[in-house]
Amino acid sequence: MDEERIENLEKLSEILSYTFSDITLLDTSLTHSSYANENPDPARQDNERLEFLGDAVLQLCMSAILIKKFPNYAEGQLSKVRAAMVNEQPLAGLARKYRIGDFMLLGWGEEKSGGRNKDSILGDAVEAIIGAIYLDGGHESSLRFISTTFQSLVDEWVESPIYLDYKSLLQEASQGRFKLVPQYQITGAFGPDHDKTFEIEASIGDIVSTTGTGKNKKEAEQDAAQKALQKLEEI
Repeated sequence: MDEERIENLEKLSEILSYTFSDITLLDTSLTHSSYANENPDPARQDNERLEFLGDAVLQLCMSAILIKKFPNYAEGQLSKVRAAMVNEQPLAGLARKYRIGDFMLLGWGEEKSGGRNKDSILGDAVEAIIGAIYLDGGHESSLRFISTTFQSLVDEWVESPIYLDYKSLLQEASQGRFKLVPQYQITGAFGPDHDKTFEIEASIGDIVSTTGTGKNKKEAEQDAAQKALQKLEEI
């Protein structure tokens, strides 16, 4: 690597708040296969192997983070939250936040087609960087990095869940904790035919009972299920 590349990588390290003992790992994590193919060099690899490792590390670390953050979530709920946070779109969003695209090595074709802003390339690069940090500093370093980097996504989930099928979430929580299936019952319908408001009760045995409203039955059920989930978290 020339001095300019090393300086750029050190700049990215500062942005990421992680100092590499082996800066070549960061360089590899930012090397797209198109660049490696167009610039053959036995000493240079693309980032696909690091991406493979980083994906596994991210899944493990995020699982540990979510189990601590949401102690009352059932396995199915945790899986949905994790899937929402580690898929291509949020990963690409983090890449843009940390300007990772600016530091990537791309082939001529990818450069011309806007590869620095493609979700797939950016998301893969984030996973590759995580793989590089794991090899450089081990599990604790990668866990600290992921905890810090993904904190904003976890906070957003707490404020406004990305996955809004509350009926499914309530059923998983209810079956997981109480071996019971939630029941839904219409308790009222108000207003003229063209603008009705439905009222539906969601109940889990004698444990939880909540009432939701909506402009149709499905919306009312979702509202009741969301309120029931909130009550379960308080229990």
